[in-house]
Amino acid sequence: ALPILAFRGPSVPVPGSDTADEAVRTTCDDASICKRFAVSVGYWKDPYIQYFVRQAKERKAPEINRGYYARVQGVHHLLSAFLRRTQCNCQIINLGAGLDTTFWRLKDENLLPCKYFEVDFPAIVARKLHNIKSKPPLSKPIMELHSGESLLIDAHSMDSTRYSIIGADLRNLSELEERLTKFNMNKELPTLLLAECVLVYLTPEQSAGLLTWAANTFPAAMFINYEQVNMGDRFGQIMVENLQRRQCNLAGVESCQSLQTQKDRLLATDWDDAKAMDMINVYSSLPQDDVRRIEKLEFLDEKELLEQLLLHYC
Repeated sequence: ALPILAFRGPSVPVPGSDTADEAVRTTCDDASICKRFAVSVGYWKDPYIQYFVRQAKERKAPEINRGYYARVQGVHHLLSAFLRRTQCNCQIINLGAGLDTTFWRLKDENLLPCKYFEVDFPAIVARKLHNIKSKPPLSKPIMELHSGESLLIDAHSMDSTRYSIIGADLRNLSELEERLTKFNMNKELPTLLLAECVLVYLTPEQSAGLLTWAANTFPAAMFINYEQVNMGDRFGQIMVENLQRRQCNLAGVESCQSLQTQKDRLLATDWDDAKAMDMINVYSSLPQDDVRRIEKLEFLDEKELLEQLLLHYC
């Protein structure tokens, strides 16, 4: 289990209420729009993000772009290492995947697992399915890899030989397991589970249930968790308040107090080992040739703000 970078999602809405869930769903758009802008500036290559979200109307601040760069590169480094270690004889389950494009980018790199699963709210899955069905650059790679007669598809799910997308609630574990099993999840395969700014929107009990289910379902597994950390200080409090103003309650923020609380959460839910790095460490561990390249893309006036942002994700 390996936590690693994140944004997901007066009266504070009750977790699980329609208002709270809708607020979390809007964070999916925010993240995708930020990624598309960073791609357009040249931080990393992603020819697929354009098919899911419009270009941002206004520029994103350089520190935001560098933060997303560290997040995307950090997660991709761990994903690639897992795929190479298992020689791609594995499966990936992306929890709260949103409009993520990892499946298509891994195909381009010849690094696809045996099967790639995505899970998110049914409303987000319906929208993503519409994009996939209406955009040939998204649908063709899925069809090229599909060996059956026709795809199994309905309003909130689609199953093909190598890619499945499932509308489900991560708080309902029996439904989650039933739908993954229906689409040929293999409990015997080495499994990588990925959650980026997802667990923080679940209550501690809900995320503990999900983590325990994952640890006990797959004999060989790795969990990459990217989300907030060091949330007890003033900067962390401002982050919480900003999200609350948008009706977005960080129900699981108590696990985001330190790198130690992030590790403790995993160790308390039957994971054998846990490592945690804040994004400052991740950023400085990335290939420095590429870091120097991206640092020339935009002038960064607020170096301290970038450090604060990186210090508050892991």
